[in-house]
Parts: sequence; C-alpha cells; structure tokens
Amino acid sequence: MNIRLEQPQDYREVENLTREAFWNVYRPGCTEHYVLNQYRNNPDFIPELDFVMEENGHIIGHVMFSNAEITFDDGTAFPSWTFGPISIHPDYKHKGYGLKLLQYALEKAKAMGIGLLQMEGNIDFYKHAGFDFANKLHIHYHAEPRESEVPYFLAQELIPGYWGDREGTYCPPKGYFVADENPEAFEAYEATFPYKEKLRLPGQLGYEE
Repeated sequence: MNIRLEQPQDYREVENLTREAFWNVYRPGCTEHYVLNQYRNNPDFIPELDFVMEENGHIIGHVMFSNAEITFDDGTAFPSWTFGPISIHPDYKHKGYGLKLLQYALEKAKAMGIGLLQMEGNIDFYKHAGFDFANKLHIHYHAEPRESEVPYFLAQELIPGYWGDREGTYCPPKGYFVADENPEAFEAYEATFPYKEKLRLPGQLGYEE
C-alpha cells in the first residue's frame, strides 16, 4: 500500500474511481466525481492535501481537502476546513483502507496547522478517526434547526483548543454544490463516462417505500 499526492495524469482515473465508489449510494447515480473535477480549479482546494492510495500499482482510494468557514451570529467568519469526497474502490471497501487513508491525511493536515474539520458522514465510521457530533463543539449545521443534534454532521479539533468555547454555524463551501447549480454542464460531463444504471435504493437521501 502506498499513499501519495495526486498528479494531473491521475485525474481521470480518480474521477472514475470516485464515480464507482459513490454510484447509487446517496442518490440515484452520483455527483461526487463532478465535484472533484471542478474543485481542482477552486481557490478553496488544498493541493497539498489531495492524496491517492495505491495497492499493487493501482489507485484504489482518494481524498481531498478544502478551506471552509464557520459564521458567527454577528456575520463574521472563523477559518475552518473540510474534506471529501473520500473514495475507496468497491472491491476494497470494508477492509480498513479508508481509515488508513483518512488517518494519514489527518496527520498531514494537522502538520500544516489545520485546527478544525467539519464534514457530513456516518459516525459509526468516522468516530474511529476521532470525529464526534459537531453540536458537542457548539457548531451548528446551516440546513437543520440550531438546537438539534444532527447525526450526520461531524467535527474534530485537530489542534486542541483551536475552536475553544465559540459557537457558530457551518455551511459546506459553495464548490460542493456545483452539480446542482450547473445541471446541464454536469450531464455533459457525466455523458463522457460509460453508462451505469441509476437506481432508487433504500438508504439514499429522501428514499421512501
């Protein structure tokens, strides 16, 4: 197993990997590969934290990080960070590769002075990398009631005391909504990949029997 920085020659392979990893997971089809494609030209993108994982010479995993911010009630912003998509090829899921990739990336992020991360994910996985519910740090999610414990909204102080006893609201960086904001461009991009069937499955967002 080898973890290294992503290179331009890896881009298409990594986007295809991301598509395979997320297809029909959170919605019919997925958009994460397009988010990644567009994010590399986004000023919030952090190229020093753009990693691929290799096994036997093949890329099987990827993670990227982004600048973000938390907004206080008076409208001022506090610097923070997020990461994702984090992708592991379906053939290598549930074998510990994702946690190894994430732990490696978190160590590199901490060494760069990144003090606080927020993200949306499954606590059953991310707790093993030190994440907990963000409301415990008094960080609220923009799309949910302020007083609620949002089970998918997680956070971690990489540098103890970085956030302290502050309170604020987090919204994912604008770059993560690129597919929804540019549906025609996304569909044109998606058409460059081999056809895959989009399915409505249990566990997806908004799924109803």
